[in-house]
Amino acid sequence: MQRLAVADLGSNSFRLVVYGYEPGRWWQHADEIREPVRVSEGLGEDGRLRPEPMQRAIRTAELFDAFCKANDIEQVQAIATSAIREAPNGPELLKEVEARTSLPVRVVSTHEEARYGYLAIANSTTVADGFGIDLGGGSVQVMQLSDRELVADDSWPLGAVRMSERFLPEDDQTSGKAIKALRKHVAKQVARADWFHTGNGDRLAGIGGTIRNLATAAERRAGVHHPGSAQGFKLTVEALDDLIDELAGMPASKRGRVPGIKPDRGDVILGGAVALSALIETSGFKQIEVTEAGMREGVFFESFLGDRDPPLFPDVRRASIENLANRYQPDLNHPRHVAELSLQLYDGLAAAGLLEADEPDRELLWSASLVHDVGTAVDYDDHHKHSRYLIENAGLPGFTPREVLLIALIAQYHRKGTPDADELGTLAEKGDERRLSTLSGIVRLSEQFERSRDGAIKSIELEARNGTVVLEPDLRHDASVAIWSARGNAELLEKAIGREVEITGPEGDT
Repeated sequence: MQRLAVADLGSNSFRLVVYGYEPGRWWQHADEIREPVRVSEGLGEDGRLRPEPMQRAIRTAELFDAFCKANDIEQVQAIATSAIREAPNGPELLKEVEARTSLPVRVVSTHEEARYGYLAIANSTTVADGFGIDLGGGSVQVMQLSDRELVADDSWPLGAVRMSERFLPEDDQTSGKAIKALRKHVAKQVARADWFHTGNGDRLAGIGGTIRNLATAAERRAGVHHPGSAQGFKLTVEALDDLIDELAGMPASKRGRVPGIKPDRGDVILGGAVALSALIETSGFKQIEVTEAGMREGVFFESFLGDRDPPLFPDVRRASIENLANRYQPDLNHPRHVAELSLQLYDGLAAAGLLEADEPDRELLWSASLVHDVGTAVDYDDHHKHSRYLIENAGLPGFTPREVLLIALIAQYHRKGTPDADELGTLAEKGDERRLSTLSGIVRLSEQFERSRDGAIKSIELEARNGTVVLEPDLRHDASVAIWSARGNAELLEKAIGREVEITGPEGDT
């Protein structure tokens, strides 16, 4: 495994993220250190960084440097953004960091910052045409995407720390007048950018710690409690404004106790929330799609996908599934064949009129098939349960929280047990009981057809005869183990489709 560390020296927090990866196969978020440095704290009219925040920044940079050296991480990139970029004494801070550490700090321009944000969004969501927002502590980067390319960008001084210090001074009560003034200020800035406005079918994606915290808090309020971050969550304006009302009604010292909000963001989260709400509404959107990725991932993707121009995954959802599969399985021959057989069964059932063909369901089936066995990396016993845990906690960029849980449940029930749509909780939709049973039953049967893990069954023909579904395997060689195992595991699919399943043997016996 190779490693690359990216240090993001932001206006609100400094974060060092270590990525582990195998070129061309997989990558993962391997380690992280975060410190709420708040380097932009107390900026006056002169825009100069204050002595105490500068000292915090230097100490944190020394910590990052020591961590990389202690862990023998040779590939290190460090980027500085808004606060350090704009401060007249920013070079003075960087000179001190250079003298005390070996961090190769690079001050990125507003366009470079937007480009890294774009790479994060384009590689972690399915937004092809639309816009992106990176809400930081000092500034907001706004990007326009067309056919997955960055076509326009701008930077506005509307960050959470800056807006909080200017419009929402710390006290026990935030007035409606102050919030209204902040909204008006943001709207005035947005109005100058006539290109930043929703069109037909345009989507809006958001990155940055403030947006992730707000989305996580909104999820908790809505009763959604999936593991990890708010990856794929759609934060509506209504939900955001409800959260703003809650935050405004409590002292800044208590806002960090709201589930989903980090304690060290409590004093600036309201300013960020109001700024975000104004950005969304003024540009004509109704919601923002949240991704866990950030500018750091943009820097990583530039390296990991460096052989592509632009450095993008061709298909984000497929890349997410294959990434997870490759992380925990050294050889994908077995899961790929299970996926192939599963799709053959699904298409056969659809052709026979026993289920309604649905491309999203078909994609969920393929996804679950490819990662159904990742839990064996933990242990073979109960590996179906381990698979569910790993899938739920992997994030799976490009998928919604509901889709991630569906994939996890289908994978869990590939082995045994009866799927229950109640496990979807508030994410459940009409038809999920049959959906889960059918897709789980298909993967379970396909797994058994590949039980000997030698590709003995090349393909499967499906035919509906006199109220019975007959499966005729095309054999490469002896498939006695696979056919025996499949015949003993057809019950779940039978119940889901309401038909008996017969599996023919080498001589046509059933």
